[in-house]
Amino acid sequence: ASALVAVLALVVVRDAPHGAPERGPAVSAREVGRRLRAVWRRPGTRVGFFSHLTVQFSMNVFTLLWGVPWLVSAQGLSSGAAGALITLFVFCTIVFGPIAGVLTTWRPLRRSRLVLVVVGLTATLWTVVLTLPGQAPTWLLVALIVVLGMGGPASVVGIDIGRTSNPTSSLGVAQAAVNLGGFSASLGVL
Repeated sequence: ASALVAVLALVVVRDAPHGAPERGPAVSAREVGRRLRAVWRRPGTRVGFFSHLTVQFSMNVFTLLWGVPWLVSAQGLSSGAAGALITLFVFCTIVFGPIAGVLTTWRPLRRSRLVLVVVGLTATLWTVVLTLPGQAPTWLLVALIVVLGMGGPASVVGIDIGRTSNPTSSLGVAQAAVNLGGFSASLGVL
């Protein structure tokens, strides 16, 4: 099914309206560097980058790499219980996404506060869980998973900050720069 969708996408999908040229003029490496520097000089890009960095790495590393093994080996949960917690993570991400969207449109100049709250909760819960002698109680692991689930939508707030801080002509560069934050931090934690 994936191969069929890939072939259909290659044949049907175009990155331009019908009749428009598919590619713009070639851009030199010097011009790319100039655009990157211009985008990075905008404070909103840096706020977005560090928002994405601080929120996303914890949830990425946990859910994609060592969360299930840690829950099973260090916290004594069964594989089924660990899987249920990862499912809870996905559910919380789905539920918190629209809430984050409403909060950021309600107070757009206060979007970074949402990021700071999620970062603070994440740091607090990780500190408590990791400093407890022995295994954490289940309720605390559930609280950690709920907060980690808030991380995905909160990290997208960083992308929104970068988007609204840059002119339309540099949105692609700005969003790519912001998106590098969370993924480079995730790789750094590995």
